[in-house]
Amino acid sequence: MAIQTIKVPDIGGAEGVEVIEISVKVGDVLAEGDSIVVLETDKASMEIPADKAGKIVAIKVNVGDKVSQDSILLEVEAEGEAAAAPQAAPVAAPAAAPVAAAPAQVAASAEINMVVPDIGGAEGVEIIEIAVKAGDEVAAGDSLVVLETDKASMEIPAEAAGKIVSLAVKVGDKVSQGTVIGVLATLGGAVAAPVAAPAKTEAAPAPKAEAPKVEAPKAAPAPAAEVEQTGDVYAGPAVRKLARQLGVDMGKVSGTGPRGRLQKDDIRAYVKPIVQAAQSGASLGGGSGIPALPVIDYSKFGEIEIVKMSKIKKLTAEAMTRSWLNVPRITQFDDADITDLEAFRNSMKAEAEKRGSKLTPLPFIVKAVAAALVAEPSFNVSMHQDGESIVHKKFVHIGIAVDTPNGLLVPVVRNADKKGLFELADEINMLAKKARDGKLTPAEMQGGCFTISSLGAMGGNGFTPMVSAPTEVGILGVSRAQMKPVWNGKEFIPRNMLPLSLSYDHRAVNGSDAGRFMTYLVSVIGDLRRLLL
Repeated sequence: MAIQTIKVPDIGGAEGVEVIEISVKVGDVLAEGDSIVVLETDKASMEIPADKAGKIVAIKVNVGDKVSQDSILLEVEAEGEAAAAPQAAPVAAPAAAPVAAAPAQVAASAEINMVVPDIGGAEGVEIIEIAVKAGDEVAAGDSLVVLETDKASMEIPAEAAGKIVSLAVKVGDKVSQGTVIGVLATLGGAVAAPVAAPAKTEAAPAPKAEAPKVEAPKAAPAPAAEVEQTGDVYAGPAVRKLARQLGVDMGKVSGTGPRGRLQKDDIRAYVKPIVQAAQSGASLGGGSGIPALPVIDYSKFGEIEIVKMSKIKKLTAEAMTRSWLNVPRITQFDDADITDLEAFRNSMKAEAEKRGSKLTPLPFIVKAVAAALVAEPSFNVSMHQDGESIVHKKFVHIGIAVDTPNGLLVPVVRNADKKGLFELADEINMLAKKARDGKLTPAEMQGGCFTISSLGAMGGNGFTPMVSAPTEVGILGVSRAQMKPVWNGKEFIPRNMLPLSLSYDHRAVNGSDAGRFMTYLVSVIGDLRRLLL
């Protein structure tokens, strides 16, 4: 039997990623897509699936090892391929008649695997909706499934028209680039299928080629049987560590992972009702010396409806709580005179419309912020995780907060300091549309140096925006512009004033740095000619 290797696939360019859990053992029979190891970076953990089926003959890594793309994980005996190969020859001899061979070729070429395309390097992305079922006919571009990452949801379209033969995934499954979603019979395959069926019945290898897929589920319960016999628990080191930290007896927790493996979510689900009962109403601030909020029965005051928060909103709430508790935030306020900026923008409207661009005040603000980050690099940094160092960035990527039906998303404009106003306007409008349509990729929301949050359309005279820790140390809040009387030394004259709110992490940025940054920013917004200096 052929020995083949299973390697680490593309994991977004990460190097030296730690193996925190090995989900299989020598002797297990793998089906394609089974989880084999769990890797963990400083930001996320990801399960690595088997890209081929077979029996495991050797495991080449240990928990704690560091791996990268193409590192060898396992060696397997590809039983399915070895069994199918010798049987193919005898069938080919009697099937010399070209009439029998032709339908088989048509059917084989007509059925294609539907796979997850490039999703910006994200791994282990959850399926939250399946838009089709076996037997449905789809056109190229029709939505097949909807995926949701920590920050956005995205639809995966059909790459060709045809009929859904089968689906290989379900809601709740975790997928990555290249994961098979199902099988699609193209329009040609739908016509040829009835003719091809008899040829497959006579050519016996078809059922035998399926054999490895039948054997894999039979072998799968083996680890569960060992758990019952030995009284042990099937769980990885990371899950065991979490259970120890929370004081959980893992023997009382039911596992929902492959072959009954305990996962972190199983531990959390077990602990949650216990904590709620003990505290009679826990809160996000529970612990750390912060008193818990009381539980209120709002139904006694009138009719209510309880609606679950979306995943994006829950993650945003957690991120805001972390930022509030960890970042000593200071906010500085000022007004920028945009009278001349608005006059110039209005004079360029015709030219902008001619080239198909929408020139709002935001591209001007992005351009000014990019110039300020170059002039005052104290804001273009991040706090290092060691708590003793600061990361200085040599690039200027600016996040733009966008209000969407799914919650607040922040796409990133890359190299904003090197782009012109029309280029910035087109990119901002494109990213905002993708955000509202739920089509942003994770890569398009990563790497920001600074964020701009504009509430001008909603109104208000100012607010205190939250710093996006730990990747950034500053954020600019933009409120509604108003005409105000401004003293010019001789008289009050009407000027269009834009309120700005600069929040910053006082661990990395001191008050004098913030003062210089805001002074420069206001001067550039007030007189765009300064951008030429």
